[in-house]
Amino acid sequence: MPRTRAAAQSAPARRVRVLVATRKGLWTLTSDAARNGWKLAGPQFLGHIIHHAVCDPRDGKSLLVAARTGHLGPTIFRSTDSGRTWKEATRPPAFVEGSGRIVDHTFWLTPGHPAEPGVWYAGTSPQGLFRSADGGASWGGVQGFNANPQRKAWCGGDQDGTPDGPKMHSILIDPRDPAHMYIGMSSGGVFESGDAGANWQPLNKGVRADFIPAPSPEFGHDPHCVRYAESLPDRLYQQNHCGIYRLDRPSDTWQDIGAAMPKSVGHVGFPLVVHPRDPDSIWVLPMDGTSVWPRTSPAGRPAVYRSRDGGRTWKRQDRGLPRTQAWWTVRRQAMTADRREPMGLYFGTTSGEVWASRDEGRTFRCLARHLPLIQSLEVA
Repeated sequence: MPRTRAAAQSAPARRVRVLVATRKGLWTLTSDAARNGWKLAGPQFLGHIIHHAVCDPRDGKSLLVAARTGHLGPTIFRSTDSGRTWKEATRPPAFVEGSGRIVDHTFWLTPGHPAEPGVWYAGTSPQGLFRSADGGASWGGVQGFNANPQRKAWCGGDQDGTPDGPKMHSILIDPRDPAHMYIGMSSGGVFESGDAGANWQPLNKGVRADFIPAPSPEFGHDPHCVRYAESLPDRLYQQNHCGIYRLDRPSDTWQDIGAAMPKSVGHVGFPLVVHPRDPDSIWVLPMDGTSVWPRTSPAGRPAVYRSRDGGRTWKRQDRGLPRTQAWWTVRRQAMTADRREPMGLYFGTTSGEVWASRDEGRTFRCLARHLPLIQSLEVA
């Protein structure tokens, strides 16, 4: 792929809305464009596990929700009126009958390329890739992955030690080419396709896998979150179980940028956010990567770390966050950004709080408390 730099274009928003997916339902936070006052609304789908809720940026009003319900099991709900009404998918993601695999839950949702309205992709647990061409009403497997003879070797089987089961996540569609895709798998690693998912190649050179005896395995890695820079799509970032990495295509070797993090904090975390207009600006939210489990913030003192130079150096951002005795963490889909100027940064915690910054992380304030464990945040 050619290396290009393109300024992100979007119409000014009249308001900002954040979708808050939790272990027990879906809430929304809405403010005016200045992000001064916020209103919490909900819940919808009360009692259901909502793994991901995403607004379609191609029309600004279609929403998809990946839910695991008590009576319907894993399914997808969709709305075409900004969440006022919902319909269940007529055919949710499911593996081919007789494959011996069953979808436990849909974990990740990604809108398709702007040239393909109505196309969505979904990643499941265990690792499976699915596609819808009708706005999320019906789903079929991407058999180039699901039926690939190497799939089981790539994933290390269908069960591992990942919390809530193994997952496919971080489905990235190249904004210049709808056939060019990346996926992340826990476990498995990062993989790339240039033909809309018919064929896949591992993309894990340079990434450590400290939990595997082989020093540099081709696959079997544990990426937590993979993002590309919107303004420079040939640059990818990865928050991994074993560090933070950057990849500048056409190179196929990741650079370790987590080594520059403070040793007392470490380089382990779940989420990663890239500035929508500056490919050198990224944010991570570290967690205690030692033997503590479930994970906590390091020493109970949470902070966001920002790099302005592509990961060469990092700066702690914690103004407004708790100084002590805050033992929550943030899941891989639960940190996101808006497109305002200056950019707004948002994250949701495992203790049910939503924190926000309207000045790119310089200061934070709490927008909501006492919600269920937050699975994901997305700006609509």
